[in-house]
Amino acid sequence: MKRFYFLLALGFFVVAPGRAQDPVVAPADNLLVDGVPKITASLADTAGRYGSYRSASLADWHPMKREMLIGTRFAETPQLHLVKMPGGERQQLTFFADSVGSGRFHPNGGDYILFAKDIGGGEWYQLYRYDVATGDVTLLTDGKSRNLAGPWSSSGNQIAYMSTRRTGKDTDLWLMNPSDSKTDHLLTQLAGGGWRPEDWSPDDTRILLKEEISINEAYLWLVDTKTGEKMRLQLGGMSGGEKVGIGEARFARDGKGIYLTEDRDSEFLNLAYWDLASNEAKYLLSGPDAKWDVEQFDLSRDGKLLAYMKDEDGTSVLHVLSLGGKGQLSIPKLPSGVIGSLHWHLSGNELGFSLNNGRGPGDVYSLDVRNGKVERWTTSETAVRTEEFPEAELVRWKSFDGKKISGFLYKPPAKFSGKRPVLVVIHGGPEGQSQPTFLGRANYFLNELGLALIYPNVRGSTGYGKTFSLMDNGFKREDTYKDINALFDWIATQPGLDSERIAVTGGSYGGHMTLAVSTFYSDRIRCSVDIVGMSNLVTFLEHTEAYRRDLRRAEYGDERDPKMREFLEKIAPMNNIEKIKKPMFVIAGKNDPRVPVSESQQIADALKKQGTPVWLLIAKDEGHGYRKKPNQDFQFYATVEFLQEYLLK
Repeated sequence: MKRFYFLLALGFFVVAPGRAQDPVVAPADNLLVDGVPKITASLADTAGRYGSYRSASLADWHPMKREMLIGTRFAETPQLHLVKMPGGERQQLTFFADSVGSGRFHPNGGDYILFAKDIGGGEWYQLYRYDVATGDVTLLTDGKSRNLAGPWSSSGNQIAYMSTRRTGKDTDLWLMNPSDSKTDHLLTQLAGGGWRPEDWSPDDTRILLKEEISINEAYLWLVDTKTGEKMRLQLGGMSGGEKVGIGEARFARDGKGIYLTEDRDSEFLNLAYWDLASNEAKYLLSGPDAKWDVEQFDLSRDGKLLAYMKDEDGTSVLHVLSLGGKGQLSIPKLPSGVIGSLHWHLSGNELGFSLNNGRGPGDVYSLDVRNGKVERWTTSETAVRTEEFPEAELVRWKSFDGKKISGFLYKPPAKFSGKRPVLVVIHGGPEGQSQPTFLGRANYFLNELGLALIYPNVRGSTGYGKTFSLMDNGFKREDTYKDINALFDWIATQPGLDSERIAVTGGSYGGHMTLAVSTFYSDRIRCSVDIVGMSNLVTFLEHTEAYRRDLRRAEYGDERDPKMREFLEKIAPMNNIEKIKKPMFVIAGKNDPRVPVSESQQIADALKKQGTPVWLLIAKDEGHGYRKKPNQDFQFYATVEFLQEYLLK
């Protein structure tokens, strides 16, 4: 997704005062820069090669042909492309300044593609129709609200989707025939932002609707597609107060039951079949097979095969289950890595998926279950040869309370001798997980700067059971900060790692963790890089977009409760600014709907006022993380300069 565009993509050559022979890369007008020194052209020329790669992800199969719709990037942002055969040419279909990474063919013939796009990272997505024959693009929604596409109807002529059009914060259920936008209509009014249509019944009389209160509590509803009336499903044997996490859900092809992933009476999301007549559910996996979350699944059109992907200690394992009595099908061993975007072709024999790992930025594959043939549809280019990139090493350490915490360690090449400086990279979410995926530009830190990289999965991460994912909620927030402090202790015991030279970084909630560690364990680090992080969970909850506020309160606590507010204010990095002693680089997007730019601005202003070294970078055309390659490149170059200045010197 990130192909290098050399220096002209970033701006233009200018000559820094007093350095007439050393050209620099000037930030473009869309970037607000404070404290960041000049970026030399020589650095961009060297480090830029590590940003010279693209990746590909599967969006959809063509319903009638053996062709794929994929997302990949040739210019500044990912766009939709058509691939007509394994290894075939990538034909670009959409051309926008903002990214278009997903789309779906009209199931009845593939004559048009439905896709979503926002502007400037604001995440106020609009739905569009791309007509394959003409290339014409038609806006289908109102241009103002937030709209998220759901599943096609079984007949293939309607789409269910969620929209905030009515109130700006509540995500209601709408229906539309995309070939005629005049059919667009509100089906059911809903309260809150945690709703998602999962599937249509085979006869299109009902929609299966998921309501997510939190990652550990969700409910399923049936909605009448004519009247909009909804009925909540209550699985037999469950008490009314029992909370169950639900992943995905799909109707069986005969409409008599529902396949879903849920964690009732289990630590992990398991595959289950819910018989609607008896109101009983049966798990499809048991014993050792039931360990680890089933993260994704897809049901073949004839209902005979179910493909699913399990997250086993961060690595994906693909399985195919025959629902006709044959059990688990034997499939060939796939390259180790992280799998996503499972899609059966409508023929029912070929499964498409995306896969990436430490040595590959991500490509699209197919598996023919009849003969076990695996074919690679894309080969994404990289400017730097990846064969020698290090594989992730799974490491574990004990935290303050004896809890085992794990993470992935990447070691620099043997050419770097002595104890190596460490960059700790904390994932977002917090309902997320660090996995052994392609590191992209971070490979420069390993191969050229000689840093060791550690990607921890602190308590609150997904993939290790629901008890683990709940261990950081509400008043337990500080415990997850302590997991990083325990990691620092572990680093000190490792002969090849330098506990005197540690930097911390992360984005979103990882950015908040970065700020917290920089506050409460300032004496243990050299510097930090905060990317779109929350500097005060109270002000964050008050100003994040309304459609997502209640979902976040379930994780962080309700700031309207006096005791919770007092606790969150007490632990806020913003309210402990005097404890931050080490240099910090703060990065944000002006249009961020999740973590408002004010969270970054206020921490940077306070650090500057008290004299703590701080660099600030704000992109005026980005939201929650940078998606445009020139912005990504400048952020990367500035980060390299920062680490060289404050970690390596």
